Amino acid sequence: MSVMMHWLLLLLLVSFGSPALRFSDKDICLLDNTKLKQRLKHLQDLLYLYELQLKDILENTYHRTKSELFSGNRSEQHETLLPTTSGNLIVYDEALGFAPSPFNRQVPLCPDCSAVYGRRSTASGYYRIRPRVDREPFLAFCDMSDGGGWTVIQRRSNGRENFNRKWDDYKLGFGKFQGKNDEYWLGNDHIYDLLARGENSLKIDLVDWHGEKRYAIYENFQLANEQENYRLWFGTYSGNAGDALSGGSNFEDQWSASHRGMQFTTFDKDHDQFLAGNCASENKGGWWFNRCHAVNLNGRYYKRGRYSGPHDDGLVWSTWHGMWYSLKYSAMKIRPPFFIDRESGDGDNSQAS
Repeated sequence: MSVMMHWLLLLLLVSFGSPALRFSDKDICLLDNTKLKQRLKHLQDLLYLYELQLKDILENTYHRTKSELFSGNRSEQHETLLPTTSGNLIVYDEALGFAPSPFNRQVPLCPDCSAVYGRRSTASGYYRIRPRVDREPFLAFCDMSDGGGWTVIQRRSNGRENFNRKWDDYKLGFGKFQGKNDEYWLGNDHIYDLLARGENSLKIDLVDWHGEKRYAIYENFQLANEQENYRLWFGTYSGNAGDALSGGSNFEDQWSASHRGMQFTTFDKDHDQFLAGNCASENKGGWWFNRCHAVNLNGRYYKRGRYSGPHDDGLVWSTWHGMWYSLKYSAMKIRPPFFIDRESGDGDNSQAS
């Protein structure tokens, strides 16, 4: 009899009201052996992960924009794939001129892109940031155009990245972190840590397939923690794309389409208000769905704008082109509301270029 069948038989005996069962020494030994094997496998996985992280630290640099600080006496860097935000790496912020200490002492990192900009690093690019000192730093794109200091938390530009992902992927983050238009989701845990530091504004940049640009700004953008399923809150709207996050201008539709106060939903964890199904499954991406949406920037990427199908599952901002038009480009970025633009930045507006 296999070990699995042996334990199954023991569990069945207990469940049918048999007298208190005393495990034999052999049974206890088998149980301990199984636990030790599981622990050993976990440690082997951790060792492999740390080896990959060490290799990444030794081989890669983390700021893709050329910097005058490091241009001299340095060989040309080959293009390599940067790690996703789910890799918890301890690195040094070379983009800001810091270098590893000979004693392997960790040096300070900026908490967000507004602080990066405040240190007069005004070139758009990927930077390591650290909003919480008790957690590992992570990679994010800092948009230094449009006033500078924006931390980009989401970007869609080409449809190469799959956004129809599980809860844990959205929790930790995913995507490609190399080019200025690479697609990614920064990670709900990282977004929560960034927003927990204080009040932030959210700006959403949108581009359609004719190259026209629109934007929406929401004050007091907030996210709850994972225990609250990353519930979404936001304040006053301004911009020219329309207030789609609030459900649009039709009051009758707002009760079922507004995203204010909604919890995050993925196809494997359903927290939406749609009782007859799962909005993330229907609309091919994780989002703060109601019943289901007036906005879905993580939906399926259609390359012709207008689309059709059983569900309005495109990259949608309903108050601009409606539910059946999938946009070419979106970027969600956050910044403290009282950020002062002390310099002009590099003017690198990368939208759909």
